[in-house]
Amino acid sequence: MPDHRHPLVSQLFNRLRMRQLALVLAFAEHGTLRRAAAELGMSQPAATKMIQELESALGQRLFAREGRGQRLTPAGERALDFFQGMRGSMESMVRELEELQLGNAGRVSVGCIMAPLPTWLNPAIIALNKAYPRVTIQVTLDTSDQLVELLEDGSIDIAIGRVAPGHGAQFCFHPLDNESLAVVVGVGHPLAKRKLVPFANLLEYSWILQPPGSPLREVLEQEFRALQAPLPRGLIETASILCTMRLIADTTMIAVLPLSVVTVYAQHHLLKILPCQIKHKMGAFGSITRQDRPLSEAARYFLSALHRSQAAAAGAGA
Repeated sequence: MPDHRHPLVSQLFNRLRMRQLALVLAFAEHGTLRRAAAELGMSQPAATKMIQELESALGQRLFAREGRGQRLTPAGERALDFFQGMRGSMESMVRELEELQLGNAGRVSVGCIMAPLPTWLNPAIIALNKAYPRVTIQVTLDTSDQLVELLEDGSIDIAIGRVAPGHGAQFCFHPLDNESLAVVVGVGHPLAKRKLVPFANLLEYSWILQPPGSPLREVLEQEFRALQAPLPRGLIETASILCTMRLIADTTMIAVLPLSVVTVYAQHHLLKILPCQIKHKMGAFGSITRQDRPLSEAARYFLSALHRSQAAAAGAGA
């Protein structure tokens, strides 16, 4: 089988040192080479020499003078992205080795947005637990933008959400489904018995929205802009469905949540889904993994189970 590796790779394995990577990461965190060097317990001249050796190994200038300090060049920013990915991979490896040392069979860390919980996430968790009963499964619920950050720094192995356009190159994204949205209120809300509720009629009430930067928040902001209406004052911003559910039960506040999540609550008369159309749509959500970070055997099984449940759902709907 031919070797397609870049000829510089073998040279880098021989010349790169982990302390050089740690120095760049510390610089990104502290903003100055002096503070980065202090964190690693070395002098600034020693740090400068180490950076020069790293630049020589990579054949690129990573730092440029800026006033009395330094800044990362475009090449330095890109190298930093890869070094952060390497740190995440090391953290994942250390966690897995610690689990093995403790006699466990490892850990799979998954981050998920709200919509896939009942239909996609739960069946995959059950399948993984059955196939790997000794594996610890850690689940984090958050918005897509926060999950992508957790994936970048190695805190989770797999995310189920959406990838922003600027992040696509470093991730593997495989779509699962589109997300239908529902406008929800408490069962005693003044609009609860209406047969049709135009979106404009919702503007007089207080709202609960997901935090800025999340895809669902962006969709709703588009909806308000289309009506040339400002966002309601006195917003409650939360990604917690439990907090949202409690608030709409106790007030006349309005929220927009994934239909797949709120349907069961509506069936048990815990909330009311308003007959109100949201014109702007969410993009497809799916599984997201790092291209530069290998998955454990159990994590690969979870990913396979996740997409098997997708195929089963598609077959049932055919």
